[in-house]
Amino acid sequence: MPTQAPSRQSSRWLSSNRIQPRTNEREAAVATTQELEAYLADAHIAPEVFDLRPDYRALLLAVDGIEPGASDIRSETLLLKAESHAAASLAAQAVEDLPHIAAWREAYRAFGAKPQRTRNSLEALTRRAESGLPRVNRLTDIYNAISVIHQIPLGGEDLQKYRGAPHLTRSEGTEAFDTVAAGETILEHPDAGEVIWGDDEGVTCRRWNWRQGRRTALTDDTHTALFILDALEPMTDGALTAAADDLEDALSHLGPNITLARRLLANNSK
Repeated sequence: MPTQAPSRQSSRWLSSNRIQPRTNEREAAVATTQELEAYLADAHIAPEVFDLRPDYRALLLAVDGIEPGASDIRSETLLLKAESHAAASLAAQAVEDLPHIAAWREAYRAFGAKPQRTRNSLEALTRRAESGLPRVNRLTDIYNAISVIHQIPLGGEDLQKYRGAPHLTRSEGTEAFDTVAAGETILEHPDAGEVIWGDDEGVTCRRWNWRQGRRTALTDDTHTALFILDALEPMTDGALTAAADDLEDALSHLGPNITLARRLLANNSK
């Protein structure tokens, strides 16, 4: 079931369950770390997801104060490092045998997905890195590079487009998901039992970390973002934290007033 909407309506940052759009940068104050932490406090993972994979952990990282920009020397350096890392890894092992990718393939099979047809985001990026990762903008470039370097599925969302807090559940098969087919935006529904990220308005990402929706996608104008780092064994908590640390470090260069907050969601009954 969807989470309840946050109750902290006194903040500029949240209003009517939605973060206020920035129409004038001088009018919109950057969210404080405390406001970001309060927002993340409402995020949750449904017990049935942990029933599927008790070892699952999600590290959520919220950031505000981003100054959008084209790909730059910092993002290019990270992308080159990611491409080099992928080349070295794939020279030693087939992509489907890389430990974290193999774990995610197993997780996909557990809820009925076919990993050969619907690849987790980490596998898709690692395969693409062989021939060169895309250069999109510096925000997207950063999180794509961190994903490959640390071998972790990593999603990025525009937090101003969210309604309510993020939650991970298993689908009933009726939730709305906006995507593109033949160049047109369409609404579709996930399969029943599929693992989905969502907010109070609908699905934001299908099949755990396969395909993100259009509504909350990062754009060239994103100022406030949510990143989701997905971990299964054999990835350790230390490796997950290291990936988040590197992401934070890279994001800290995207503006003089960057604020960040993170929260780890894990199975307390494991």
